[in-house]
Amino acid sequence: MSMHQRSTSSRRAFLGQMAAAAAAGSISFPVSARIGRAAEAAAPIDLGSRRELFVDDFLVARMDGAELKPHKPQPREVALVCDAPWEGNISAYYTFFADDDRFRTYYRGAHFDEKAKKTTHPEVTCYAESRDGVHWEKPELGICEYNGSKENNIVWTGPGTHNFAAMKDGNPACEPGARYKALAGGTTTVNGKKKGCLNAIQSPDGIHWKMLSEGVITDGAFDSQNLAFWDAERGEYRAYWRIFTAGYTDERGWKPGGVRAIRTATSKDFIHWSNQADLKYVDSPHEHLYTNAVLPYFRAPHLLIGFPTRFQPKTQQVEPVFMTSRDGTLFRRWNEELIPITAPEDRDGNRSNYMAWGLLQLPGDDRELSVYATEAYYAGPASRVRRFTFRTDGFVSVHAAGQGSLLTKPLTFSGANLSMNIAARGSARVELQDAAGKPLPGFALDDCSPITGDFIDHVVSWKGGADLGKVSGQPVRLLVVMKDTDLFSMRFQ
Repeated sequence: MSMHQRSTSSRRAFLGQMAAAAAAGSISFPVSARIGRAAEAAAPIDLGSRRELFVDDFLVARMDGAELKPHKPQPREVALVCDAPWEGNISAYYTFFADDDRFRTYYRGAHFDEKAKKTTHPEVTCYAESRDGVHWEKPELGICEYNGSKENNIVWTGPGTHNFAAMKDGNPACEPGARYKALAGGTTTVNGKKKGCLNAIQSPDGIHWKMLSEGVITDGAFDSQNLAFWDAERGEYRAYWRIFTAGYTDERGWKPGGVRAIRTATSKDFIHWSNQADLKYVDSPHEHLYTNAVLPYFRAPHLLIGFPTRFQPKTQQVEPVFMTSRDGTLFRRWNEELIPITAPEDRDGNRSNYMAWGLLQLPGDDRELSVYATEAYYAGPASRVRRFTFRTDGFVSVHAAGQGSLLTKPLTFSGANLSMNIAARGSARVELQDAAGKPLPGFALDDCSPITGDFIDHVVSWKGGADLGKVSGQPVRLLVVMKDTDLFSMRFQ
């Protein structure tokens, strides 16, 4: 090791020790300016008043004694059992969303006889709803006939019952008759040849559906959950669907090098799709991804989050993982499984651990978010959906197991308060620095009221009531010194 390397290493160790001591409250922290000056100069990030989650290194200039740590959702109750005669053990591809005073879910009803090795009835699209996201009802809709009766919760028996993925359209220019839309698989003719496609389907009420346009997307492999949504942040529809990369010929003709993967495109009208692009990843292995479950995160809609299903061809097992994107194409994908096949229960069988498309905040609880995942696929008389919960914003955190610090890149903001989603089992303090790393008067670490406790929305304060509004619009850095703490998100407002 050169003398310069030894000097740099020693300096970093020294700064880390100083930051840790400050978190413990044993010293003042003039070293903050040194840390700031050591960081590379960069054009400030304009945060405005939007919430930022620490799901990537977008805001991170340096971490000492801290790391980005992914978190798993916690298992809760079984929410839905697919035990009706028109449902069964391969009921799948669930979508969940909030809609005014209720929650809705759509899914495939299907059953496979494991002894006879064949399906027992045609696939149908089913519907259920809930007032609380926990207890789900299957209303008798009287729309579609099954075995001579319309007393069922079936909403669609046309093309695409295999993977009907519905959503409520948030486009303010949406026609009333198409307030609800869906993508569903089908076949069409291209250059005189039949091939798979995605059809666009519409509804005025989420119950009565009809074809909007056939074959709106034709370049892909569609026997999976393929979806689209209105991206209000970007003012366009965005679709995500399955493809096979180079090396695939068909489902039975896989060659080394090819994998199941994800493609995206955008549209202004839900019918004409352009800007097709295959997803790319930041430092992630080449592996099969069976579904994508991408959606805008409602508390920070400029961020897209997804729960793709990683598929293991040798064992036929699946496990969801987590990924995020800021442009819809390049994703940071975390390799650790979100819901392991050992989670309760019946998740280790063939394709028995898919994450549903959807993320719900249930009534009266702003501290957690609900997601849903399947179990008992192919097994027993009926597949099931179990609810799991994340902490609000709690997908990834800046985690300091002991003493550590986070220094942000230069940024500008709008507002007079800094709010943090933080769990400080030890303590944390925040310093505002100028772009050169010098503490702003009144906003040094010693001025900050220590943060201790678990908060979804904690307003940081400094002694003397220092007014953040006075530095709004100016380039600043944040230094967060913490001990036994997880920082999930922050927002100036």
